[in-house]
Amino acid sequence: MPIDQQYLSDYEAIVSHRYDQGADYWTTPDKRLIKGSPFSTLDCVLYLLELGLKPNDPLLENCADLIFSTWKEDGSFRLYPTGSIYPCQTANAANVLCHMGYARDARIQKTFQHLLDIQYTDGGWRCNKFSYGRGPETEYSNPFPTLTVLNAFRFRDGFNQEPALERAVDFLLEHWTIRKPIGPCHYGMGTLFMQVEYPFRNYNLFVYVYVLSFYDRAKKDNRFLEALKALESKMVDGQIVVERIVPKLAKFCFCKKGEPSALATRRYQEILRNLKKA
Repeated sequence: MPIDQQYLSDYEAIVSHRYDQGADYWTTPDKRLIKGSPFSTLDCVLYLLELGLKPNDPLLENCADLIFSTWKEDGSFRLYPTGSIYPCQTANAANVLCHMGYARDARIQKTFQHLLDIQYTDGGWRCNKFSYGRGPETEYSNPFPTLTVLNAFRFRDGFNQEPALERAVDFLLEHWTIRKPIGPCHYGMGTLFMQVEYPFRNYNLFVYVYVLSFYDRAKKDNRFLEALKALESKMVDGQIVVERIVPKLAKFCFCKKGEPSALATRRYQEILRNLKKA
């Protein structure tokens, strides 16, 4: 288990929640894989990967089997036993599995095609669920699920030559101009968005810049460069400082609020490496 000694307590804390919801691997007996946040199955897999646990660790291999058990023949993922299957759910499952090294798995290849097939007219991905009612703003796609789709697709061969993904990048860059809450779930770019959140869980400046930095379409765009400059203005001595954290993660060593995070800074350094590839 190649996790640095300083983060072993974080690993142990995450694992301590493994059975909280009545079944193994942070889920419920009926496989609600996004229930219990910030300690859902999908959340915890990403935390462990961030801490350095390898995808071939038996714990993560079993989690991958669990996630794949919710895969549907059309390429979607059913993360709840009943109700509609929303694009954001499929995007989240695909993103986690791609981070685990399954981007070339035949099932994920089918999921990629499924996501392309259901792309909305404005280039993003949109769930037909209107918790905030309907208005002109809800005619847009949902920015964060769109960013999550791009986060998954960056593991696919040739992703920078896919016109559909370029349209998704354009949609997200346009949100930098719009700023106001858009989409059925009202994702905006206000005070909370501009606060650096780590680990990546919500729509915020850091994950926005990080994911877009993989896409050639964004790298030289002034809107992306403005977002990058905004992120860098918040750094201290070349390090990312965590500004916002979920209270239940507040005691974790790798993401303490108000302090520099070595692991978050690695993600920033990855952004810089991506820009050199432009």
